Amino acid sequence: MRVHKLTFAALAVAATLSLSACNDGDDSAGDSPSPESTASSSSGGSGSGGSDQEGGKDSGGKDSAGQSSGGQGAATGGGSDTSAKVGKCRTDELDITATDSTVDGDTEGTVAVTFKNGSGKDCALTGFAGVDLKTSEGDLSATRSGQSSPMTLKDGDEVSFGVTYPVNDSGGSGVSVSAIVVTPPGETKSFSMEWPGAATLPVTEGGGTPVKVGPMGSAGQGGAN
Repeated sequence: MRVHKLTFAALAVAATLSLSACNDGDDSAGDSPSPESTASSSSGGSGSGGSDQEGGKDSGGKDSAGQSSGGQGAATGGGSDTSAKVGKCRTDELDITATDSTVDGDTEGTVAVTFKNGSGKDCALTGFAGVDLKTSEGDLSATRSGQSSPMTLKDGDEVSFGVTYPVNDSGGSGVSVSAIVVTPPGETKSFSMEWPGAATLPVTEGGGTPVKVGPMGSAGQGGAN
């Protein structure tokens, strides 16, 4: 019986020592990082390395794939198109004159109004000019006749248009005309000149106006393109 008791005691001691060794091994393993944990920490960093760096841009404003980033290095367009636009012809930048252009035998009288571009740059004329006559019966506005087309008047060039009116062959005194007032297309400022045409217009019955204004280039030889 003594022999069996010693054997059991020895087995109990061995089991206790084995359990203690296992517990010590678990504690030591928990103190040191695993290989996977170490690899994960070194590859992430503070965001300046790894995959973040792969998407960076070079000094030319392109990403690593060679695509433009739209930054300061990207080209912008439209500047030359904007600067190439031609502004309208201004009253103060035009030399405006009026001359009698009536040809003997015509049933109508004609005054040619000329615009000369003295702005130092090209300008645009779009539509009809406004024309009013100062008469003894009050202001008389000309009506448009014909069809106009937009045009560019180069610096130093000129273009003319006609103002037509009926000739007073009635034998009466008619309506006297003293001045012509011209407003360039698209402008609000007018220019007044002495009327170079016939001194009088015939008295008309009913409504309407006998004075008509033609499109740009309808009189004389203009220098516009």
